[in-house]
Amino acid sequence: MYNFYTYAFLNTPVADLELPLGISDRIFLIDNAGISAVVEVGVSLESIQNDDEKLTQAVLSHDRVICELFRQTTVLPLRFGTSFASKESLVTHLESHGEEYLKKLHQLNGKSEYILKFIPQTPKEPTIANETGGRQYFLAKKQRFKTQQEFDNLQAAEWDNAVEQITEIYKSAIVVKPENEAARIYICVSLEEENILAEQFITWQKACPRWELQLTEALPPYHFI
Repeated sequence: MYNFYTYAFLNTPVADLELPLGISDRIFLIDNAGISAVVEVGVSLESIQNDDEKLTQAVLSHDRVICELFRQTTVLPLRFGTSFASKESLVTHLESHGEEYLKKLHQLNGKSEYILKFIPQTPKEPTIANETGGRQYFLAKKQRFKTQQEFDNLQAAEWDNAVEQITEIYKSAIVVKPENEAARIYICVSLEEENILAEQFITWQKACPRWELQLTEALPPYHFI
């Protein structure tokens, strides 16, 4: 019995939809309860999970399929590795969750996800000459430490202000700030708001000179499902 590897859920009917090649074969649709599941038969994750190259290619193919579908219609993207043991189990799942998925597809209709990255910068440190010794060397080191502290405080304040402003404008924004990595804010906007977002991005960058800001292209709304 083949498993049904599932990429995304769409509204039914889906007119003039071009279905791309999947991980290893053609993909197709299974419809039920007003929802279309985008599936591929026979994807064996067990056979590739110990092969880094094949696993990477499978992950990239999964994202490619979703992005190609996203450029054509509203999608409810699923995480890599989502599969159902049979067509019957997939249909049962759609019957149980169809209303929930239809509501989410309606909410995401015409919207894209953007990732706003905040990459922390470092201050330019003054060079302390090797020949500097004694009290002068100590004072130079002390001043450098003070400069770093002031920079860190201002950088933190810029981040806090940016988060406050962005989450005030975009109520559904998701803020992620891991240790020792670039901070990210996930924003979901409609097509009509994309030009406004581009203008706001310039304003945010000017307000955060101690950060490098990057804004991705439009992506399927992974973080808002």
